[in-house]
Amino acid sequence: MRDHTLAGFRTAHGAVTLERVAQDGVKVRASAGAASCGRRQTLEGCLAAAEAQVQALRAELDEDPGATAARQQAARVAQALAQLPALEAKKHPADRPQVRASTTDPDARVMKMADGGYRPAYNLQFSSDTGSQVIVGGNAINAGTDYGQLAPMTAQVEARYTQAPGATLVAGGFAAKEDIAAVSDRTTVYAPVQQPKDPARNPHAPRPRDPPAVAVWRARRGTPEAQAIYKERAATAECVNAQARNRGLRHPGVRGPAKVRVLALWYALAHNLMRAVGLGAVVGFFHRGSGG
Repeated sequence: MRDHTLAGFRTAHGAVTLERVAQDGVKVRASAGAASCGRRQTLEGCLAAAEAQVQALRAELDEDPGATAARQQAARVAQALAQLPALEAKKHPADRPQVRASTTDPDARVMKMADGGYRPAYNLQFSSDTGSQVIVGGNAINAGTDYGQLAPMTAQVEARYTQAPGATLVAGGFAAKEDIAAVSDRTTVYAPVQQPKDPARNPHAPRPRDPPAVAVWRARRGTPEAQAIYKERAATAECVNAQARNRGLRHPGVRGPAKVRVLALWYALAHNLMRAVGLGAVVGFFHRGSGG
C-alpha cells in the first residue's frame, strides 16, 4: 500500500511520532472455498475438461453466453496450475504431490487460521504507531508466515513519512537475521531471541556467525529496558488486529492480492479516522489535508 493518505494522520496534532511502531500480520479468508484447492493431477484434469467444453461451445455457437464462463474457468484453472511450480519448490520432494492451488483465487494460499483450521487466505500486514495506535503502513501478502516482512514494511513507512521508525517491535516470526541486518541502520529492532537448544547457552550472547547488527540485537533484547519496551508490541499490534476482526475484516470478498491490498488500505483509513476521533485530532487532520 503506497497511498500517502495514511501519512496525513501524522499532521493530526502530532498524534503520530514514529518513535516506535509495532508490526504484525492478521490472516483473512480469501474469496475461495477449501474445495476450490486441487492438486496437480486434479487441476490438469479440470483444465482438460474446461478446454474441451470451450471448444465444444465454439463449435456450436460463438455467441453462446456460456462460452464466456467456460473460458474464464479454463483461464483460472490454468492460472492455478501456473502457481504450482513455485509452491512445489518450497516443499520437500515427498510432499510436493500434496501441494494445492485454488481455481477460484489462484493467488490465495492455504494458511493456518486463528481457529486452527486451514483455508485459502491472505496475510494482511499492519504497522502501527505505538503511541497512538494509528496504522502507518500496510500490505497484503499470500505467505502464511511473517518471515521476511520486516524490511519491506520499514522501507514502506520510510518512503511514506520520509523517515524510518525510531524502533520497530515485532514477534519472533519476523526475526530473520537478514532483515534485522538490513534495517538496523535505520530502525532499532525489538524481537524475541530464539532459545538455544543448549539450555546452558545464553540466548543473548552473540554467536560466531552473527552479523554485527544481529549481535547487537541479541544483547539489547536481554536488557530490562528492552523487555519493558517490548510490552508495547502486544498492546499495539495485537490490539489493532483484534479491532480489525471485531469490525468484520475476516473475509474481504474480493479476489487477487491487488484488490485485497486496496481493501486493507480502506480499512486502515477507516481505522485511523476512528483513532483520530479518539485522539481529538479530527479537526487538525481535515484542516491540513491528507497529504495526497
